[in-house]
Amino acid sequence: MNEIKLFTIGFTKKTAEQFFARLSEAGVRRVIDIRLNNVSQLAGFAKRDDLRYFLQAIGGIDYIHRLDMAPTQEILDGFKKSKGDWSSYEKEFTTLLIARQIEKNLSRDILDGACLLCSEEKPTQCHRRLVAEYLRDRWDNVVIHHLG
Repeated sequence: MNEIKLFTIGFTKKTAEQFFARLSEAGVRRVIDIRLNNVSQLAGFAKRDDLRYFLQAIGGIDYIHRLDMAPTQEILDGFKKSKGDWSSYEKEFTTLLIARQIEKNLSRDILDGACLLCSEEKPTQCHRRLVAEYLRDRWDNVVIHHLG
């Protein structure tokens, strides 16, 4: 079976130039937006409709939004607003992914060359890393590349 290249990126603390250059240079074919809230004015160039346009116009990159890969508002609030710890968030979110069985509702073809998008600057404490690792652990030949 062929290797599936899966990328991840966050837009925080990146200029539009840095963001779109990283995607283009990596050869990303589609961005899978896995944010729960993707229309906030705080998202700047990464606001859903603007992002869809920029991706296509700048790099010929497709855009998909997948809420089944996003945390619930309750899980998100427990971590962000209530200052929860990362290990609790990680357990709750992984349990949610298992319950949703995202690997059964996602094609390998869609995933290959795709980039999971979230807002966090780095993947270490971000659900995009958890989603990527979850899929890698369930499918053969998934290689993860974090673009920042």
